[in-house]
Amino acid sequence: MIDRRLDVITGEPVTIVGSRQKRPNLPTSGCPFCVGGREAPEPYATKWFPNRWPALKAGRAEVVLYSPEHDATFWELGVDGARSVIDMWAERTTALGEQDDVDYVLVFENRGPEVGATISHPHGQIYAFDHVPQLPLRALEARAVPEGPGEDRLVAATPGWSSWVPYAPTFPYALRLAPHEPVSDLPSLSSELRDGLAELLVDATERFDRLFEARTPYMMWIHQKPTDGKPWPHASLLIDIVTPWRAKGVMRFVAAGELGSGEFFNTVVPEEAAIALRAAI
Repeated sequence: MIDRRLDVITGEPVTIVGSRQKRPNLPTSGCPFCVGGREAPEPYATKWFPNRWPALKAGRAEVVLYSPEHDATFWELGVDGARSVIDMWAERTTALGEQDDVDYVLVFENRGPEVGATISHPHGQIYAFDHVPQLPLRALEARAVPEGPGEDRLVAATPGWSSWVPYAPTFPYALRLAPHEPVSDLPSLSSELRDGLAELLVDATERFDRLFEARTPYMMWIHQKPTDGKPWPHASLLIDIVTPWRAKGVMRFVAAGELGSGEFFNTVVPEEAAIALRAAI
């Protein structure tokens, strides 16, 4: 049973997914994502499959395996491996977006038990919504554009791309990645821009690990153009990567004052975060 509801006070949508309460927190025997496992019986380089415990209706939630190497990090995939993942993200965005009942394709990753990842094998997920979710919809309707890095928040650049600390990040350490010239979605990326993005994603994920000298938990999600058939001329592809750590092993918790007000308080100055991330290489 999947039931989408709206909070009567705030109007915020909540999807009730009772079936996911029964999903296993950890595999009972071996990794299902390793070659020979339940989800990957045959050798692979990258692979996608339907999520057995979908948060959306069947066929709307997928898992993407980045590598057969169980202990690999994203940056250890190298530029070629990262490029293969990007190609699969674009391929699945196209395939899902072509369905008449899919209006928005969200590509994302949760790494580490701190953010709810139950399997450490490198992987991400894709949700195909039958509507445009509130957060991207607000940005699209406001015709919001990336604010740009500014010299004091710029962290790195690769051909066609830059990464920077956002002007007003909710999380202590955050990176925003965007192409130098607007691109609407993953499938629209040229081969050269895919190479540049692969290089920048490797750089960004490695910086988090070097910053804290540990496998840093992070969340990554990709903003892109809806697939509902509307023009959305201001849609811009960009990627957000954030870690909940404010120091090594120290979580930044969202507390009642923030949840109750809808306003967030960040203890790390964005310009200082950028200095630390620039040095983490």
